[in-house]
Amino acid sequence: VLKNYWITFLLAKGKVLQVEDDLVISFQLLLCVLDYFIKLSPPAMLKEPYKSSVSAVTVNGSARTPRRGQNRSSRTAKQLDTDTKIIEILCKEHDCNLDEVKNVYFTSFIPFLNSAGILASNGLPEVEVILKQYDELYVKNKDIDARLFLNHDETLQPDVRACSQLERTPLKNNPDEEINIILPQTPVRAAMNNIQQLIMILNSATDKPSDTLMKYFNNCTVNPKDSILKRVESFDHIFKKKFAEAVGQGWAEIGSQRYKLGVRLYYRVMESMLKSEEERLSVQNFSKLLNDNIFHTSLLACAVEVVMATYGRNASQSDSTSAETDLSFPWILNVFDLKAFDFYKVIESFIKAEPSLTREMIKHLERCEHRIMESLAWQSGSPLFDLIKQSKEREGQTDQPEPTSTPNMPFQHNHTAADLYLSPVKSPKKKASGPPLSATSPPDAQPAVTPQTPKPQKSTSLSLFYKKVYLLAYRRLHTLFLHLLSEHPDLEPLIWTLFQHTLQNEYELMRDRHLDQIMMCSMYGICKVKNVDLRFKMIVSAYKELCNTNQETFKRVLIREEQYDSIIVFYNLVFMQKLKTNILQYASSRPPTLSPIPHIPRSPYQFSNSPRRVPAGNNIYISPLKSPYKFSDGFQSPTKMTPRSRILVSIGESFGTSEKFQKINQMLCNSECQLKRSAEVGAAAPKPLKRLRFDIEGTDEADGSKHLPQESKFQQKLAEMTSTRTRMQKQKLNDGNDTSASEEK
Repeated sequence: VLKNYWITFLLAKGKVLQVEDDLVISFQLLLCVLDYFIKLSPPAMLKEPYKSSVSAVTVNGSARTPRRGQNRSSRTAKQLDTDTKIIEILCKEHDCNLDEVKNVYFTSFIPFLNSAGILASNGLPEVEVILKQYDELYVKNKDIDARLFLNHDETLQPDVRACSQLERTPLKNNPDEEINIILPQTPVRAAMNNIQQLIMILNSATDKPSDTLMKYFNNCTVNPKDSILKRVESFDHIFKKKFAEAVGQGWAEIGSQRYKLGVRLYYRVMESMLKSEEERLSVQNFSKLLNDNIFHTSLLACAVEVVMATYGRNASQSDSTSAETDLSFPWILNVFDLKAFDFYKVIESFIKAEPSLTREMIKHLERCEHRIMESLAWQSGSPLFDLIKQSKEREGQTDQPEPTSTPNMPFQHNHTAADLYLSPVKSPKKKASGPPLSATSPPDAQPAVTPQTPKPQKSTSLSLFYKKVYLLAYRRLHTLFLHLLSEHPDLEPLIWTLFQHTLQNEYELMRDRHLDQIMMCSMYGICKVKNVDLRFKMIVSAYKELCNTNQETFKRVLIREEQYDSIIVFYNLVFMQKLKTNILQYASSRPPTLSPIPHIPRSPYQFSNSPRRVPAGNNIYISPLKSPYKFSDGFQSPTKMTPRSRILVSIGESFGTSEKFQKINQMLCNSECQLKRSAEVGAAAPKPLKRLRFDIEGTDEADGSKHLPQESKFQQKLAEMTSTRTRMQKQKLNDGNDTSASEEK
């Protein structure tokens, strides 16, 4: 039965799906096949609750015993309630969206059974028949022979030793207690968890603008409501059509469902952005912004991209090994006819406006931003080149495309999507200065107001873009440099100076090319004039080992219009010819002035990868909430957390017995006694413990950002715990309790 079931699924997936590696749809199809086999199995072979469900279907006239002459589709329609009972159970067991699975079942799976000649009246499909059909499909597609999974082929088995490794922390488990080895999530389970979490976030959202949004619309000089609704409806038809073309015509409704989730997220994030702007600027009239077509298109595209990535395989795989599909970014840009540079402007504000985004989604959007900065924004037709040209005209010189993009300036800014889409403007420095309500309309935004002065204004979007490009460029260069030239530290500032000079002054070399191509050529050029033996073969070999790289980057480089060749040919025919004079200066007695190394903050998007230790605590760690989640109770709660110790506190859940509190109290007391002793020895009193911080949006001190004005319930609860702990410590100190207990490590 297992062999029959598996091959039937492989055959269905191969014939129904155009994008076969769509993990979520594949799993939904797997449930449909399982539903089909359960219905055809004798009730005695099944366990509850499937046994009683199959018995009920049999009593009402199962598809296993149809009356002759009765049309199958009409039987299916009449038995809709009973036929989907097993599907409902399967969806509940596996946290799947019932409506989506029903859609797959009736629009794709039933037609597949008919086209494959698999009739329920004949019982289970014959293995020989479906094996023959799968053989034909396998030869045609030349994909992996998935039948090998049935044979437990060793090349397809997971590394059991790697999977059984515990997440280790300094606090070891009690040797007297059992160690429960928790295996990592499968990609399917990770995807299902991400989808369920997204759906829960959007449960309270609507398909239409909320009352709060309507108030913002009504406050506008020109009410944008009609144009927003019209735009959303128009893209609904476009997205549905493009999705069906990519995945298959039978999946158009699935595409529509995903788009509607994106629309809910679009309205939710828009409302959050406007509330933040109102607080920042003390204004309520956002007519200019809310009537900007590019802003809305970008925001909607970003929301839909989050939904698509959540459903896609890359939602559960954050590394660069996951293969791209037809629906992967930048597919969404083509659907919405959107320039990459315009899409980039909304990413950071989107992440900050939606604190419920999962870590995987934040990393995905950050990776989208990196791809835009490294290549997509530099494609021909991008508004980026016009902005650089206008910036040169504004300064009246050709060697400074954007003075505010100096590499050594700390990366801190308070710019939002409103500033970027309505740029060039001078960013507001006071709350009363207000956005873009009377600002000059830029070339990269929807024109609405005639410029007041002939001199182009400073582009906030260009300045911030260059800052981010410099940060990304130096990170890449530094990583590659450590791989190749760690014994020549004096060369790094020279290579960076040439690299930065090229990006700033010879930016046309980036047109239709990749940031890493300029980086590799800069490294090779400096080593050449400094007589350091470094060949391109060594550079590309090290480059292939870096994260998020592609061999096409050095194998296929634009030489001239529609002509491509290797990175070596590009260096000789293009890069060296353009920068020969500049490169030779590094070998002279008067080399160019070195560019300052960029100030590198931590990404404002990243979460901590490991538990944080409580300052002065005795082996006490706090870890951010991690997946997987349990959704059966209608709310999110962690079923597994790290560190894997025996004393875990999860805010919002039952903590357990009072003994755990006593253990934590004792541990805190011990650590405080250590502080007291150190205070007696030293002249000054110990510094008070800092409030615990998590790596959530807006808490990184390095980039000058601040906390959000509204703290989450989790943060408030954590503050209460910290306050309680401090009072307990003071009480113990007053009592003169100098005892300490040793904690097993």
